[in-house]
Amino acid sequence: MKVKIKNIKSIFTYDIESNSIINLGNKEILIDNGVIIKIKDNINYDENIIDANGYAITPGFIDCHTHPIFTSNRAKELEMRCLGKNYQDIANQGGGINSSVKSLRNADYTNLYESSLYNIKQLVSNGSTTIESKTGYGLSIEDEIRSLKIINEINDNIDANIIPTFMGAHAFPPEFSGDHSGYIDLICNEMIPEVKKQNLSLFCDVFCEADYFNIDQTNRILEKAIEYEMRIKIHVDEFKDIGGVKLAVEMGALSVDHLMNSNEDSINILSQSDTIGVLLPGTSFFLGGDKYANGRAMIDKGCRIALATDFNAGSCTITSLPFVMLLSMLHCGLTIDEAILAVTYNAAKALSLENEIGIIKEKYNADLLFWDIDELIEIPYWFNQSKLKKIMINGKILD
Repeated sequence: MKVKIKNIKSIFTYDIESNSIINLGNKEILIDNGVIIKIKDNINYDENIIDANGYAITPGFIDCHTHPIFTSNRAKELEMRCLGKNYQDIANQGGGINSSVKSLRNADYTNLYESSLYNIKQLVSNGSTTIESKTGYGLSIEDEIRSLKIINEINDNIDANIIPTFMGAHAFPPEFSGDHSGYIDLICNEMIPEVKKQNLSLFCDVFCEADYFNIDQTNRILEKAIEYEMRIKIHVDEFKDIGGVKLAVEMGALSVDHLMNSNEDSINILSQSDTIGVLLPGTSFFLGGDKYANGRAMIDKGCRIALATDFNAGSCTITSLPFVMLLSMLHCGLTIDEAILAVTYNAAKALSLENEIGIIKEKYNADLLFWDIDELIEIPYWFNQSKLKKIMINGKILD
């Protein structure tokens, strides 16, 4: 079905040819079956009309790094951090990732589905029309597969685009605390083949970090993922640079995510690659740290940067990409145009979807946000939902 959007104040989008954020002005947009087919003045179509009411329009935001499949409430960990405990202290006292693993394993399918659906709806309500959703709180074949099935079921049942990523290598589960090589065997020999057999995910991610998965372990897991024709992504340099960026680039990873402690050599390596650097300043903020990824240095070196919430049960409950944009400008050195690019086209590239979403252009999905603003800087300035008036996904206005 065709639909036309009229009475638009401005259309802000990234332009590939000029490599800049541009304003297409107050043109009209014609959509057919969820895809933009025309952007021009005075389109001759008068049947199904959406009045933009003089709002500005941007592409729908793309949250390319989240962990929303959980049931647990880890609010006590926030209190512990305020009392001086760090991330590893909390994990050593029974908190952290394995706390969420315990609660997820004890939850039935319905409760896990409803909790995860609620989490994802919160992200959508803040303007995220495409959301990459990682597993990683199951850490067993049964619970990782169950998590992926829930992600795919949610994708089938809501209007937003939910992208599943397998992340069995999020931490070592308690039953393998003394047998790390055994858990690597389980991921490589059973989990990845089963994920592929059931066609549950195109992506595989690993937490490559000191005290989690080292370079050799990460390499083995990702080699197996590549063997099974999965695209790879890696968590790197959240706490320490152990060479994860170099490994990611060598293996052709779509993205490297976190980067708070990336050294100069790693930034230089990233700048010479097609791998996207995904910054997660919400995590630095939520953990109360003073270390943020140096986005300014990365962009100046030539790195292509995306932003994401890293929404998860323990280290970041932020669901607002506008707030993450604000943090990136205050603490990572991004400009407003760079922040907009980072939550649209560059985020699409981090998911290998840059030919479908992330810009407002003919033949692209009609994922659009309607804003009561005059300038883009007002999006992070008013970082709550008050200026976001309508959300369109695949040509449909959400209720």
